[in-house]
Amino acid sequence: MMTPPPVPSAPETTMSRRNFLSLGLGALGLVGLLQTGVMTVQFLGPRRVDGEFGGVVQAGLVESFPPGSVTEFPDGRFFLVRLADGGFLAVYRRCTHLGCAVSWQAAENRFACPCHGSYFDQEGDVENPPAPRALDTFAITITDGTVIVDTAEPRQRDAFDATQVVYPAGA
Repeated sequence: MMTPPPVPSAPETTMSRRNFLSLGLGALGLVGLLQTGVMTVQFLGPRRVDGEFGGVVQAGLVESFPPGSVTEFPDGRFFLVRLADGGFLAVYRRCTHLGCAVSWQAAENRFACPCHGSYFDQEGDVENPPAPRALDTFAITITDGTVIVDTAEPRQRDAFDATQVVYPAGA
């Protein structure tokens, strides 16, 4: 006599505690890995925010900057210089020697680098080395009486030149 073939049993529908925990921890690990990847991409990507470094800064009305003044914009990382003749320069606050942040010394009418003692005049020209060249500048436009500085790309220069100055219309 022949024995009938075995009847396949129904698959198990219950999950063991070990399999459940493994699946849960794997899902949590995947979510954490995804979140870390997104944060890394955001950190490494360009940051272009209006009013901050790497973006466009609306500095203010032309009249709010008296001739001969220097105004710091910490978020934009530059100084807006209004020359005695009424022209504007946007000077990057990074020293051309090793990149330290320069500060404006109003009493001495100059920029000073605290790291290695370089000094720059109001136009950003080197007065005291070791800085090899003048401070970099940013592009300026004056629209409807408002000074606008684009900090996306510093402009390297060897020395101050009158063509680097931007004048308001009618000046």
